[in-house]
Amino acid sequence: MKATAELVLKPGKERSLLRRHPWVYDTAIGRVKGSPASGETVAVRSHDGKWLAWAAYSPSSTLRARCWSFVEADRIDASWLAARVREAVARRAPLAAASDALRLVFGEADGLPGLIADRYAGQLVVQFQAAGVEAHREALLDALVAATGCADVFDRSDSAGRNREGLPAAFGVARGAEPPPRIAIREHGRRSWVDVRAGHKTGYYIDQRDNRELAAGLAARARVQLGRRVAALNCFCYTGGFSVALAAGADDVLSVDSSAEALALARENWQLNGLPEAAGQWQAANVFEALRALRAEGRSFDLIVLDPPKFAASHHHVERAARAYKDINLSALRLLAPGGYLLSFSCSGAIGIELFQKIVAGAVIDAGTEAQLLRRLAAGEDHPLRMTHPEGEYLKGLLLQRL
Repeated sequence: MKATAELVLKPGKERSLLRRHPWVYDTAIGRVKGSPASGETVAVRSHDGKWLAWAAYSPSSTLRARCWSFVEADRIDASWLAARVREAVARRAPLAAASDALRLVFGEADGLPGLIADRYAGQLVVQFQAAGVEAHREALLDALVAATGCADVFDRSDSAGRNREGLPAAFGVARGAEPPPRIAIREHGRRSWVDVRAGHKTGYYIDQRDNRELAAGLAARARVQLGRRVAALNCFCYTGGFSVALAAGADDVLSVDSSAEALALARENWQLNGLPEAAGQWQAANVFEALRALRAEGRSFDLIVLDPPKFAASHHHVERAARAYKDINLSALRLLAPGGYLLSFSCSGAIGIELFQKIVAGAVIDAGTEAQLLRRLAAGEDHPLRMTHPEGEYLKGLLLQRL
């Protein structure tokens, strides 16, 4: 493949690309040959002219180029893109038995940097988060429809990342018909309503599917182990995915979120699954304040889920985020009954698993409790991590049991 434009790197800056890391920052570029447009495919070369990769150019972003391929013979065209989409969709096919809500394309992990494609039953939802995939929007949409058989595609390219790429927000029907106000999905035998227009991310936290199933199993185990009524607490509950899962074994589930709208849908999801009305309690409140209030009331719980929103948008916010994570984990540990389970999560990409574990360990110490780490947790298989791109790991979690 020939490119009319080239990025020539500064000496020594080729090392990450030789390890097939897909990002090129502006500070690594020595000079630009030609005048590439936003999203145009460019050749990336070392300072001595050696070809390194084909990449999509993004003149407005500090992440100046995202690599498509490290194979010089590749031609980045509609056929090449369609093959990547087909491969990504095929890899997820075995997961359809567990759920009809799946992430079908996960950006760099699938060789399509900046593209997110989720499926909710017969509806696709996409996010074009980078200049390269935006430049090939129509070809990628065609490929997604062909690979999935889903005629209806809704575009949720309304995240802050678009602005950093110099792209305007995009929101609306990309293919086919308008989505219904709500879509019913299934997940491990449970059901949930999804609003792809107004819901968080593309409408639902698909990445927590396996962890919700884990929570269901833990709740059932707790009922057997404790031989008494089991109480569960779901913090930052959103639309109640973990709440419904916890009902597999918990007799009482308290769900807390600051959004009254999210809680209303959570209650509907509770009803959708035919769960006893009396077993679910719903509290619209600031979680930090609610946890302290529950302790003041002398409450305790056998299972607690902490699944907060992103506390650190970038590395600049890590210190503040660390304080927030410690605060909620400290409060939760003080509410956790002996033998109880805590599932604690962070979706802040700037906070790695080692730092997160250190933060939670500090909360254990300050709570004056003893706890065992039973398992590290992550996103489901449809959110894979490319080994040469560790930055793709954003969701991490810890499963603790209080001794």
